[in-house]
Amino acid sequence: MEFVLIIIGINILYVSFFTLRMLMVIKGYRVMASLLAMVEVFVYLKGLGLVLNNLDNPINLAAYCIGWGMGVFIGSKIEEKLALGYVTVQVVVDSLEMDLTAKLREHGYGVTSWVAEGRDGPRLMMQVLAKRSNEQKLWKLISSFSPKAFIVSFEPKHLKGGFWVNRLRG
Repeated sequence: MEFVLIIIGINILYVSFFTLRMLMVIKGYRVMASLLAMVEVFVYLKGLGLVLNNLDNPINLAAYCIGWGMGVFIGSKIEEKLALGYVTVQVVVDSLEMDLTAKLREHGYGVTSWVAEGRDGPRLMMQVLAKRSNEQKLWKLISSFSPKAFIVSFEPKHLKGGFWVNRLRG
């Protein structure tokens, strides 16, 4: 039983590293991803060696598979907590008079706004850039001022220009 737990633990560790590394590569953190890859491959080779030397027991293979699945889940949860990168939040409200733009700026967010045409008339459109670690806080703030706002968020891969970009990196 102890051996099975070791296999599961090694795979959770390996696949968590794998998941984090892939997400770091996608988000442009190449140096961190490379360093993590070195640790990842060491853990992988140790775990694979244990399983390959003990293929006679199907429970070991099952433990390997269970650890793999748990590693994907745990790795994605770790990345979610790290909240690497930035998010662009696009907000649409149906009232042009609403001063949501100013309220968001008062809370330190950079906001670009314009009037757009919706199905039922003019709408106020806003685009807000924030650190991913502040995304939920921003959503709650928008919802508190405008509960009926239509909100969409996405992750930009590259940022260039704008007065606020320097504040984000600092």
